[in-house]
Amino acid sequence: MREYLPLLLGGGIIGVISLVLIIAYASIKDKKQSIGFDRSMKDGEIVKRLLAYAKEYTGSFVLVGFIVLFGIAYDVISPMLIGRMTALVNTDFVLSQLFRLVAIYAGILIVSMVCTYAQAIILQRTGQRIISRMREDLFTHIESLSHEQMNSIPVGKLVTRVTNDTNAISLMFTSLLVNLVKNVFIIFGVLAAMLALNIELTLMVLCFVPFIVLFTVIFRKFARRAYRRVKDRTTDINTYLSENLSGIKITQIFNREDEKLRDFTARSRALGKAKHEQILVFGIFRPLVYMLYISSVLTLFYLGGKGYLDGASFLGQSIDAATIVSFYMYINKFYNPIQNLAEQFNWLQSAFASAEKVFTIMDIEPAMKDAPDAVELESIRGEIEFRDVWFSYVEDEWVLRGVSFHVNPGDTVAFVGATGSGKTTILSLLCRNYEYQKGEILVDGIDIRKIKTSSLRRHFGQMLQDVFLFSGTIRSNILLDKEGVTDEQVMEACRYVNADHFINRLENGLDEVVRERGNNFSAGQRQLLSFARTIIHKPAVMILDEATANIDTETEVLIQDSLERMMNIGTMLIVAHRLSTIQHADSIIVLSKGEIAEQGSHHELLALRGRYYALYTLQFEKEKLAQ
Repeated sequence: MREYLPLLLGGGIIGVISLVLIIAYASIKDKKQSIGFDRSMKDGEIVKRLLAYAKEYTGSFVLVGFIVLFGIAYDVISPMLIGRMTALVNTDFVLSQLFRLVAIYAGILIVSMVCTYAQAIILQRTGQRIISRMREDLFTHIESLSHEQMNSIPVGKLVTRVTNDTNAISLMFTSLLVNLVKNVFIIFGVLAAMLALNIELTLMVLCFVPFIVLFTVIFRKFARRAYRRVKDRTTDINTYLSENLSGIKITQIFNREDEKLRDFTARSRALGKAKHEQILVFGIFRPLVYMLYISSVLTLFYLGGKGYLDGASFLGQSIDAATIVSFYMYINKFYNPIQNLAEQFNWLQSAFASAEKVFTIMDIEPAMKDAPDAVELESIRGEIEFRDVWFSYVEDEWVLRGVSFHVNPGDTVAFVGATGSGKTTILSLLCRNYEYQKGEILVDGIDIRKIKTSSLRRHFGQMLQDVFLFSGTIRSNILLDKEGVTDEQVMEACRYVNADHFINRLENGLDEVVRERGNNFSAGQRQLLSFARTIIHKPAVMILDEATANIDTETEVLIQDSLERMMNIGTMLIVAHRLSTIQHADSIIVLSKGEIAEQGSHHELLALRGRYYALYTLQFEKEKLAQ
């Protein structure tokens, strides 16, 4: 019995380690809510949805499967060849036989290398196509979300989903899944070879398998927890950066750099802590697997050496030096894929965590959906009618209360009123940026809910106070990828809205570079470009929301002239605080607390001496004092 004491001691140590890990696993499982274990999708559901993207490329994956089968021949056959070489040396040595074995070994190695190369090329091409399609689907889905939904999701989070998370998923298609399958094949192939070589020593190796399975299951729980925290902290820091870099001017104006640095440092440390936890989990698991490998090797040497010296046999199989050498290599081949599986499982958890976040965004149902019988409008006359429309951003806090009005085709209608009276909301509802709760909104007598959203918006041109320009050139910002438009037509639109005054002074004209958000142009110049962008798309209804706010006097003259020209194009809806810009409107609607207080022409409203008269008088006096 004493001769087996080393084996019992080793088994005891492994048992104690297993018990500690089981206790840790149970404690994590009991406290899953306290650590934020909030995974809502099962692995099977995630795999099913990911494989749906791979279905189109089934042929490529089948081809890779055959290549993998040829590639694993080296791992299964090479230890046996080394064992035969060892036996050849210990018996009657024949050089030609050694050369033949070496040639076979080299041939198998070359085939394995070629197969690995071909596998990598096919998977990279296929995987990148799959991820490109997924990324496009995600981007398209984000574009379909309503303004309200977009406002509820931080931009940094969306950027992380489209970039970081899809990159993590790409590993699964380019290498992870195939290598997982490859390693499983290697494990079973090596196991079959060991059984054929010596059953007793194979059973000895299999004694360690339950512990491998146990460690892997426990590691799975800790790895998933660690990866989720890393993903959450990465999203948090990206969101913080996106917001604060956009608003860095405010930070500098109020001298809050130190405070923002502290906030960023806290988030950065939280990410670092999450990554340390991830490293710790993997740093514990892999040495544990390596410990099992070393234990099995020592057991092999102990039992194999003892059996060889004693001349023992089992089921008619004896142990010789060649068997021990082959088994030593097979144990390495057996445990190496297991350790690879651990590392690949680490990446698999990352891919699943990323896929869950991507699919969570893709599962958001767009608030604005076309009705099944929605129609496509080829053209519209520009007749608009609101019938008893009620709307609230927050339940029971009504922004609009039974608003009703009618706009004839080609009319210019202005909306005035205090901040929060519902002016901008009316324009947003008309374009279906938000969904109203009660009433009807009609365009050319058709309920806008029965018109395809893309068709409806195609006939509207919106010019907002905060003009957004994309990085690129003046031409690209005016066209927005609209095809079939010549430079002369672009310049004609610019001349129509007086934007040519400053464009002609630029060195590169329409090819002048536009930096991020157009910060190399003044507010007035950006507004004029917005007008030109609207004109070039030939809308039937034009919407101006505070388009003349915060504009210098000289530029305002140009904009006023542009507005007068655009009034002749089609129906125009204007929101303006400067009442001087809307005196020539066909109708002016005065809003107060979400209701229409007054309606009429400029002169009619002045004659009423009501709210509009008070606003106009107050503004006129302010301008007179400013002079």
